[in-house]
Amino acid sequence: MSVTTEKTVRELALENPSATRVFEKLGIDYCCGGSQSLEQACRAANLPMDQVLDSLEMAEQAARAAQKVHDWQREPLADLVAHISSTHHKYTREEIARLGPLFDKVCSVHGKNHPELLQVRVSFRGLAQELTMHMMKEEMVLFPYIVRMEEAVIQNEPALPPPFGSVQNPVAMMEQEHESAGNALRAMRAASAGYTAPPDACVSYQTLYKALAEFEADLHQHIHLENNILFPRAIAMEQVH
Repeated sequence: MSVTTEKTVRELALENPSATRVFEKLGIDYCCGGSQSLEQACRAANLPMDQVLDSLEMAEQAARAAQKVHDWQREPLADLVAHISSTHHKYTREEIARLGPLFDKVCSVHGKNHPELLQVRVSFRGLAQELTMHMMKEEMVLFPYIVRMEEAVIQNEPALPPPFGSVQNPVAMMEQEHESAGNALRAMRAASAGYTAPPDACVSYQTLYKALAEFEADLHQHIHLENNILFPRAIAMEQVH
């Protein structure tokens, strides 16, 4: 990967999938805010450019050494869809089920002294509800259509007409819902001071905040795979087919 400061954050994330972890760690938005240049993103996050470039270079070297990072720009769309469903959708559902009761437990003990906890819980509940419906729509409607379309292309057969006119229609809706999820994540992070547990936080409180930070990181990766790779590839495939 040739890192240039003029390239957008999205371009860098696509060229080097391991860059997403660097951006995550440094607080650079590469999914919804991926259209910024690296220089703009560093300025916005108040980060020295040299540090970010060094981190990206190290991540790329580590990825090359491991050679385990999938290049989802070239893998079959069916494999990418299966990966999103079995990895990110599965994780999201499991964490929603786990974090709901943990929130209730922590709020019952610390909610009085830390009202921001109640605010974060409201945001999380709304997000969890949205994501549950969102993933169901993807798995029942959009993902199966993308897989069928790819099969038709491979077999050189006409694709079945989609029930939604064009794949661009459900994609636009999914991207809008991703934007809403991104807003909820930002609200939760702001209310919790970047998931910094207060000095009087018990182990459950600390566990909750750590889990929410991990949930956020996974959702960013999840949205990146859909917004920046799956959806553009599906739209391009439909147009040429």
